[in-house]
This record gives sequence, structure tokens and C-alpha cells, in this order.
Amino acid sequence: MAFESLCHWQGNLALPRGVEKDMRATLDRGFEEFVRARSASLLRTAVLLAGGGQDAQDLLQQALWRTHRRWGQAIEHPDAYVRRVLVNLAHDGRRRASRRVSETSYDGVTGPSFADSSLAVIERDALVRGLRALPARQRAALVLRFWDDLSVDETAAALGCTAGTVKSTTSKGLARLREVLAGTDAESELTP
Repeated sequence: MAFESLCHWQGNLALPRGVEKDMRATLDRGFEEFVRARSASLLRTAVLLAGGGQDAQDLLQQALWRTHRRWGQAIEHPDAYVRRVLVNLAHDGRRRASRRVSETSYDGVTGPSFADSSLAVIERDALVRGLRALPARQRAALVLRFWDDLSVDETAAALGCTAGTVKSTTSKGLARLREVLAGTDAESELTP
């Protein structure tokens, strides 16, 4: 029996109980192996899409749960499938958040002087803050293109758009990110 036929059996076809159980176990083992191998990379993607911390973990957990439910369809290209789910969930989360009352964070604390070795942490923090300031579509395009190192065509498949749209969205996102980061540098020069 072909593996694809194992994944897409008909609901009206009565399979012996042991065969159905074996097919489920095979699919579950494949999914578990995928999660073990790719979860760290997918979490990094989720952190950049969600803006960090617990939101990213929740986003990845939801994406993996949805992927597991459709593992029979996702098995051909699981990375692309999970990335697509991550992008969609991040977009949905932004849409939901835009309907809520916004919260403001207290950034009134002036930064202490840092050792040179912590400069990388400061730059990464500025980059993540800059990504948070971008619209969801631009953020997703930049994360998939430059963090996940996907080609234009792979990014287009993950975002559900054309390659030209990916190129223009990436270009606009990079321009906006430069503006945001330049504003951050200007502000940090003013602080003692």
C-alpha cells in the first residue's frame, strides 16, 4: 500500500482495527521525528513572527497542533506547511490584537553602561523591536526570506502570494525597518 494512500483513506471504507491503529502509529512517529528535528528552528521563526517570549511558544504550539491534525497532507513538505500555519496564525493574532485596547510599556528606565560583549544582545533587541513595528505581512516576508533563508518562490508559497509580491513586500519591509532602526539609533544617541 502506498504511503499516500495510508494518509488519505476513505471514511466509509471499513479497515480492520489493527491496520488503522498501525497507520496512525506510523503517522504519529513521523510527526514526532519531525518535531524533534525542526522544533528549535521553528521556534526561532515563531519568535520573530510573534515578537518573542511566551507568544512565540504559544504560536508554535498551535501551529504544530494544527499540523498534526493534517499530517497526512503536510507530510510531503512539512517545513513549508508549518511555516504557512505560523504565518497565518501570526497574522490572525495581529488582527485580533488590533481590535483590543492597546497596552503601553514603560520604557522610562535609562540603560546602564554595557560591556562590549553585550553589544550583540542590544543590536538583536533593537532588530526584534524593529520587526515588531512592521506590518505583519512585511515582518513575515523578512523573517522567511532572511531568517529562515527561504528563496523568493518558497516565501511566496508560504505567504500564499506571487514572487513579485514577495519582492516588493521585502523591499518595503527593509526600507521601513531601516527607518525604524535609524530612529532607534537617533534616540540612543540622545540618552546619556
